[in-house]
Amino acid sequence: MYPLITLEEHYLSNDVRKLREGSSSNPYNRFPPITTTQLLDLSDLRLKDMDAGSVSLQIVSHGPGNFPPELCHAGNDHLSAAIQQHPTRLAGWAMLPMSQPTQAADELTRCVQQLGFRGALIDNHLDGRFYDDASYWPVFARAHDLDVPLYLHPTFAPAALQPHYSGNFSDAAAFWMGHASWGWHSETALHLLRLWAAGVFDRFPRLKLVVGHMGEMLPFQLDRICGQARAWGTELRRDLRTVWEENVWVTTSGMFSLAPLACLLRVSPIEKIMYSVDYPFSTNEKGAAFVEEMDKSGLLTTKQMEMICYKNAENLLGVNAPKS
Repeated sequence: MYPLITLEEHYLSNDVRKLREGSSSNPYNRFPPITTTQLLDLSDLRLKDMDAGSVSLQIVSHGPGNFPPELCHAGNDHLSAAIQQHPTRLAGWAMLPMSQPTQAADELTRCVQQLGFRGALIDNHLDGRFYDDASYWPVFARAHDLDVPLYLHPTFAPAALQPHYSGNFSDAAAFWMGHASWGWHSETALHLLRLWAAGVFDRFPRLKLVVGHMGEMLPFQLDRICGQARAWGTELRRDLRTVWEENVWVTTSGMFSLAPLACLLRVSPIEKIMYSVDYPFSTNEKGAAFVEEMDKSGLLTTKQMEMICYKNAENLLGVNAPKS
């Protein structure tokens, strides 16, 4: 096996767990109890699961949610303490209070400069509000100046969007269509397009954005979107394909299939593709089996496999994967 770095791997702070306990709207109620146990653990159980899937290094991030500055600050300190206990196996993405962008930018600076975090993972929307609104751009400006990436991650559909996914079928079907089966991915793709159309990548040309799940549907649609974008009426210096190729990194998180990988390889530079699992919502063992399938598929050379498995992440984040 190659050394493996994973970038979309989650935990849950005790403070957030207590905040959500007893709430009928707690999204984590939909997951098996073992998932919550795995989310809460940043030590022995997590390391055991990493070893079972040959994961050398996890870049850990908090699960989705709109949380106030003090809760984000405490969660980041909690994660930092765990990283200090396992510095060769764990690294961190900052948890930011995006509802207060100036404080979010300052927390990003603290996490990068004082805690050694590698950037931040931010939710795809804030209770239905996207970040193409310039009031959120202090976070992009700070990431740009610090030269660290932001990972744009799906989050739970707000109440206002739930009717869009409801119909003549079960509540469970509506929930999953609005979340991991469809809505998470289509809405994250939409968000990236909104950021481009609003001029975020013109304003911050060195901004580094990471998206998961083989590109959140965008690789399959990219040629069509780029062709149609001429009619959008936007006056942008940097076209969408340039932004996709220069500013966007893509991980494989939760997508263990060769078909979307083959598509991604046709539209993204190999330097911008990185392995991930989406632990604990996906298993490290399933990810490891996919790495083996990739290696045998003939789609990739040995050098390209090394780039996807760990070298691209090392270059982007300034980390090192333990080689043994």
